[in-house]
Amino acid sequence: MTKVKTALIVGGGIAGPVAAMALQQAGIEARLYEAYGSTAENVGGGLSIAPNGLAALQVIGADDVVRAIGLPMSSIVIHSWTGKRLASFGGPSGMEPQRFVMRPDLYRALYGEAARRGIAVAHGKRLVSAEHLGSPHAPSGVRAHFADGTAAEADVLIGADGIRSTVRTVIDPAAPLPRYTGLLGFGGWSTGTGLPSTGDAMYMMFGKRAFFGYQVFDDGRCGWFANLPHPQPMTWSQANKTGAREWTRLLTEAFADDRMPVLDILRTSEEPEFVAVGGMEDIPRVPNWHRGRMVLVGDAAHATSPSSGQGASLAAESAVQLARCLRDLPAEQAFTAYEGLRRERVERIIAVAARTNSDKAAGPIARVLRDALLPTAMKLLAKPEKMAWQFDHRIDWAARVTA
Repeated sequence: MTKVKTALIVGGGIAGPVAAMALQQAGIEARLYEAYGSTAENVGGGLSIAPNGLAALQVIGADDVVRAIGLPMSSIVIHSWTGKRLASFGGPSGMEPQRFVMRPDLYRALYGEAARRGIAVAHGKRLVSAEHLGSPHAPSGVRAHFADGTAAEADVLIGADGIRSTVRTVIDPAAPLPRYTGLLGFGGWSTGTGLPSTGDAMYMMFGKRAFFGYQVFDDGRCGWFANLPHPQPMTWSQANKTGAREWTRLLTEAFADDRMPVLDILRTSEEPEFVAVGGMEDIPRVPNWHRGRMVLVGDAAHATSPSSGQGASLAAESAVQLARCLRDLPAEQAFTAYEGLRRERVERIIAVAARTNSDKAAGPIARVLRDALLPTAMKLLAKPEKMAWQFDHRIDWAARVTA
């Protein structure tokens, strides 16, 4: 059995550093190559790290760096636009709370932890192509070519380059493109709202025209996000050309009729902290996760929309599971085992998030039906055991992976 000794990881966001640390723990030298010329410390809004994500990070001893920057979120309270409380979702009994964290903070923490462990990141390395080395039927490695004219070789190539993955199209030129969910994403921080602390609870609301979520912390800060239905997708750069003030005005109009304290939160939102994410996207199914010595991880393989609350956690799970498989099996067998361990779970979560998106983007007629059915549906779903399959997932690092 030929053991994988080196790995080239394309993408230095969330999945990349976690994969590099997990591979290092598995005895495999990992090198990170990032397209951006500098660190991406100001990209992205708020997100949650679920208990299963923290458990995956715990396997490689990186969970405490996330706990240090995350704020506890033990339950989610759902309201209608009228202010009626529909349901409350809590994690299974005895399980630690989710952590609310800004993506730039999460990126900085994982990037810093990887650097502390001696994992170097080469910036300004935008992948343009990759090829197998050795026999076409029995490749011995991979060579990656970058836009700056340089190249790098390793035993395997791991695509951790996000929802618009270049590695995905190298593996499969016919791979599906991201699907727009019909929603634009926004987020930010507000101070001086005068609202009482929500404790460890995140409040969410199905508004008449848009969806809103917020959590007021004990120090008075309020973290919030909004999902605004929009007919056309927008890139991050397109959304940010509009500017925080104009988006705040449009969001204020969208929530004007809702009987929740959204307008107070938007009115006190800090402009420098305002984030326009752009179009929310997912990919229901990526047919081919690997080919030869190339494989996908994180959003490159299983991009779920932010509505799942599981994107970063699933990326951490997959990164750790991939490293475990490469520790125990030759590359091609490892990739097959990895996909077998991950595909069903991630696609189920992607499908759940897609149904949530359809409720958020409901039109006038669908909204009436949604509001009529939500109370009953929420009562059925607001049981810890209904969510346990997402949150209690654990990876047994010590167990050996078999083909």
